[in-house]
Amino acid sequence: MSDPALGLTMLGLIVVAIMMGFPTAFTLMGLGMIFGYIAFWVPGAHWYDNRIFDLIVQRTYGVMTNDTLLSVPLFVFMGYIMERAALVDRMFHSVQLAFRRVPASLAVTTLLVCAFWGIASGIVGAVVVLMGVIAMRPMLNAGYDVKLASGAITAGGTLGILIPPSVMLIVYAAVAGQSIVKLYAAAMLPGFSSTSSISSAGRSSTRRSRRSCRPTSTA
Repeated sequence: MSDPALGLTMLGLIVVAIMMGFPTAFTLMGLGMIFGYIAFWVPGAHWYDNRIFDLIVQRTYGVMTNDTLLSVPLFVFMGYIMERAALVDRMFHSVQLAFRRVPASLAVTTLLVCAFWGIASGIVGAVVVLMGVIAMRPMLNAGYDVKLASGAITAGGTLGILIPPSVMLIVYAAVAGQSIVKLYAAAMLPGFSSTSSISSAGRSSTRRSRRSCRPTSTA
């Protein structure tokens, strides 16, 4: 099997295994080791002389000695502490009271809290899930459309990738060999600009949806 076909087969099996519910970490580790063994297999050589075993040890040691990646579990732990202490729930209600006179205050509050919590944790999935639990029901009770409410939560969750400190930027800096400080400086303006733009879009969408739902008087 050629190298491109081997890579596509591995990619397809990764997607299938994750969709079946296997843990992502063990799926990547197992399939990487299996397909790496196939790729570096030399006919006639003993099975333990395969290069994949040396590469596994070298990559594991390289990750363990990388100071940049050390911040990833610390950011995850900080997000866990915020979630267990119910700080995000309190922040949501506080920001909602602060913006109560702003049109579409719930949508703006949801986006701002997503941005602030993305700064603290830098994880997209956790922000979307937690804000869905906290903000979805109040937005629906306030008369927001289901599409608008879910779109605001999903769009706000993606801001965790851009706004520093972002776990994705840390991993990219470690893999690409770039400066994490320069990446943070480059992502700061686009992150807050995206927050402002999405908030404006949410306000305009709320006005349009409420105008379309307004009953018309008949003569």
